[in-house]
Amino acid sequence: MDIWDIDKIVLFLTFVIPGFVSIKVYQIIFPGTERSSSDLLIDAISYSCITYAILGVPIYLVESGKLREQSGFLYFLFYVFVFFVFPIILVSLWKAIRTSDFMQRRAPHPTALPWDYVFSQGQHYWVKVTLNDGKAIYGKYSERSFSSSAPAKEQIYLEEAWFADKRGGFKKPKKNSAGVIIVSSEISTVEFWHLN
Repeated sequence: MDIWDIDKIVLFLTFVIPGFVSIKVYQIIFPGTERSSSDLLIDAISYSCITYAILGVPIYLVESGKLREQSGFLYFLFYVFVFFVFPIILVSLWKAIRTSDFMQRRAPHPTALPWDYVFSQGQHYWVKVTLNDGKAIYGKYSERSFSSSAPAKEQIYLEEAWFADKRGGFKKPKKNSAGVIIVSSEISTVEFWHLN
C-alpha cells in the first residue's frame, strides 16, 4: 500500500482540513490546554464529519449536478467554502451557543481560566497587582498592554506603571515609564477598575 497515492492523500486532506480549521479557530476564540497530535487528528476528522453531515445535501447536489463542467471556478469556490469558510461559521455559531445566557445556566463556560475570560473582553482597566510579598504594583492596562493566554503561563504587561496615593488609589504615572511585566508566579491578586 503506497501512502503517497494521490487518492489516499486527497481522502486524508478531505477528512482533516475542515476539522483542522475548526480546531484552530476554536483555539483562538477559547484558549485552552495543549493536546497531543493524535487527539487533534481524531477531533479534526470528527469535526470534518460534522461539516459533511450538515452540508451533505448541498455537496450531493453539487456532485450530482453539472457545476463542475459548467463552471470550474464556482465548483472550486464551493469547496473553498466547504473546507475553509463553513468550519469558521460553525465555530462562530458554537461560540454564540456556548456563551449564551441559556447555556451559561446549564453548562460550564468554555473559557477555562478567569484570566483568559477577563482579558479576552478587550476592556481597558486600572490594575492593582498585589505580589506574594505584599508589595502592590499599580498600572494602566490599555491598547498597548498585553496578557498571555492559555496554555502559556499567565503574564501581564501594563503599558504604564503608576504611583499609588495614600488611600491606595492611582496618583500619577511614573516618569518615563515604558510599562511593567509581571509573571504569575509572583502574583497574589489582581484588582481591576474601569478605565474612563
